[in-house]
Amino acid sequence: MKTDSRALFPRLPVLAASLALAGLPCARSQILPPVRQLEPLVVTATRTSESADTLGSAVDVVSGADLARRQLLSFGDALGGVPGAPVFATGQTGASTSVFLRGSNSNQTLFLVDGIRLNDANTDYGVFLGGARVCPCDSLEIAHGPQSTLYGGEAVGGVVSLRAQPGAGAPTEAVSAEAGSFGTAQGALSAQGASGPWAYDFAAAGGRTDNQRVNNSFDSGNFTLRLDRSLSPDLALGATLRGFEGRYGDPGDRFTNSPGDFERENNWLGTFFSDVRLTDDILSHLTLGGQDRRFVSVSPVPGRPAQVTLVKNRRGVADWQNTFRLAPGNQLVAGVTAESETTLNTGFGSIDKRQKLFAVFAEDQWSPLPDVFLTGGVRHDDFDTFGGASTGRATAAWLPIPHVLKLRASYGTGFNSPSFLDLYGTSAFFVGNPALKPERSRGKDAGVDFYLPADAGVLGVTLFQTDYRDLIVDNFNVFPGTTANVQRARTRGIEASAKLPLPGGLRGEFAYTYLEAANQTTRTPLLRRPRDSGNLDLSRDFGGGFSLGVGGTLVGRRADVDAQTFATVYDPGYGVWRAYAAWKATSRLTLKARVENLLGRKYEPVNGYPALGAGVFAGAEMRF
Repeated sequence: MKTDSRALFPRLPVLAASLALAGLPCARSQILPPVRQLEPLVVTATRTSESADTLGSAVDVVSGADLARRQLLSFGDALGGVPGAPVFATGQTGASTSVFLRGSNSNQTLFLVDGIRLNDANTDYGVFLGGARVCPCDSLEIAHGPQSTLYGGEAVGGVVSLRAQPGAGAPTEAVSAEAGSFGTAQGALSAQGASGPWAYDFAAAGGRTDNQRVNNSFDSGNFTLRLDRSLSPDLALGATLRGFEGRYGDPGDRFTNSPGDFERENNWLGTFFSDVRLTDDILSHLTLGGQDRRFVSVSPVPGRPAQVTLVKNRRGVADWQNTFRLAPGNQLVAGVTAESETTLNTGFGSIDKRQKLFAVFAEDQWSPLPDVFLTGGVRHDDFDTFGGASTGRATAAWLPIPHVLKLRASYGTGFNSPSFLDLYGTSAFFVGNPALKPERSRGKDAGVDFYLPADAGVLGVTLFQTDYRDLIVDNFNVFPGTTANVQRARTRGIEASAKLPLPGGLRGEFAYTYLEAANQTTRTPLLRRPRDSGNLDLSRDFGGGFSLGVGGTLVGRRADVDAQTFATVYDPGYGVWRAYAAWKATSRLTLKARVENLLGRKYEPVNGYPALGAGVFAGAEMRF
């Protein structure tokens, strides 16, 4: 299945370019002072703040500031430029969206939001990913490969972590507004700062777009707040609150064109956390959090009551982590996690269940030589529904030429929990299987990172392979139909990325993934896994407050399900371009403009669901 990238990327009219993956420092919490810091600090890969150049895992970092520079607004947009993370939406702006990280299934990537999980086998991330906005205070980290040893279930393809950063410096405020094609109008405000022992970071945004299809409008509101208080040099407290509310008119696929269907989601997550330095060598980090999600799908039926599906997910989380410095160059991270969740789903399967989880984990981080960094960890998760799952992970990083070259490798196992529907669902023709086991994975990778002088940029290449077993499938060859652990799959490929300066004052960012993904039981390709995918962003600051950029997304040919016949088909690849510009007219006022789908490409990320055509948007931001 070959893909001609030249055919997928139409020629650009004028612009050349700059590749920049912007990584700003991550959250300052749960740390013992690192030995060295050449790269931005990364939390997700080890649960402690570590320099990126010491990690044996493949990790990407994207800051809210970089997303704002590129005028990318949604959580899904933020993931679009990450290697190995193709994103597919079943509709236009605001539609449910999935990511297939390293070829894993769409329910096999764990999303962490401010330290607690956003999704699990029963709680979907799709609407949040498609509609929620990233705020200026956010930092996004993506850890590739199985991460269940640190984070438990669903961390099979990897972990995507979104964190609000603490406020810093003198108080600043900003107000922005934008309007443009498809009846789009949206605005945002933010404020952050620090004074004495207090720090705060706040953002709110909302807007509306009609999209292009009938009954396809999207209205949304977003809220993010982080508060920090330092009580002493050895004790700090904090809290976060994040909310997303959206209403999406859902016409379905282009063959259905439902005139009145819509979906509404309210998703709120809050945390309280503390950092306590018990001794010079022991730091304790406690997170208490909760999530409340309510999703409603409404399908009006002429002459009859509307069909209404209600899904309610509620979760309570306690995560206690302790970091012990055992010796110079050696620290141990160990802790426990407890969760309680309830799910009510009035749709297919009639779910009303509760589940409790208790997990213990430990990871040793050891540097036996000045430029060698090793980790090894284990975890056991115990569920009161289907039983337990044990996982392990090991990584190695070696800097043969410090500040210039890093070699790395990792191996880990992961699991994906069976859902309440899989275990307990009931209908006239379906019954769940309480004997199900979790889906399992084994993943390995090896890579190299090359750092340019004076922190000018980095180039990285990673080879990876993940094997899956006990995949859960529906079995309707019996009556009533049920579920079973029967299938195996394998994904493997190459991820490449670069951020570096280019001639002519340009700055560039590049990401490319080659992927082979197949179901080894049925000997068929896995759906919506393009063999080739990539992203390009080129920008330049011309001085005088004026900057200009262009970006492109490549998605290759891929297997999918025909929206009309339900047969397996191969959708054609596509290349989509965008352009953006900004002018800092005064020290406080910045004017912005962008063009999405610059060449007006007609394409369907998911079969039967057309993407937006060309759109022009303009806005302004005022800082105080």
